[in-house]
Amino acid sequence: MTVEEYFELDEQSDIRYEYFNGEMYPMADDTLNHNEIVSNIRAAFSSFFRPRGCRAFSETIKLKASDVYYAYPDVMVTCASSDLSGSYIVEHPSIVVGVVSKTSEHTDRVFKLKEYKRVTSLKYYLLVEQNDYRVELYSRLEQTDLWTYHTFNNPTDLVRLDAFDFEMSLEAIYENIEFMPEEFAPEE
Repeated sequence: MTVEEYFELDEQSDIRYEYFNGEMYPMADDTLNHNEIVSNIRAAFSSFFRPRGCRAFSETIKLKASDVYYAYPDVMVTCASSDLSGSYIVEHPSIVVGVVSKTSEHTDRVFKLKEYKRVTSLKYYLLVEQNDYRVELYSRLEQTDLWTYHTFNNPTDLVRLDAFDFEMSLEAIYENIEFMPEEFAPEE
């Protein structure tokens, strides 16, 4: 399938599809926790980044990660003027967030991490667990292809994005979340 065929089919569908190398992949349904975490993060990003000329988007805006990979990140921030023109595709994100479930963790931690690291504008990739206090932060070292990795597990931990002088506590990320044991969490 070509990228153009993908755009046409994805636009007509009620289901969101990601595209990689000629194939379409349906996005999983969201849980209440997933949806609430996305809302919490997007709200924090929007209030901080909008006054600085940036925008935060969630779930229904495509990311062009490469010529062969189009994704729907859970949350992303872009400060590139070319991304703010009213299109539904972001090409120069600074931050991408994935909310992880047991069914998405391999894709989020392996495939998407590899693909997102190729996006030259990307400074941060956050992986946020939906059924436990756990945030993983991948940070690109300034003007390199080297990345650092940090994990945060305590509600009072602060996730800092130093390039933007931004911080967010795990308490804020997980506000109004009731954790469910993984074995009882619905499949995504």
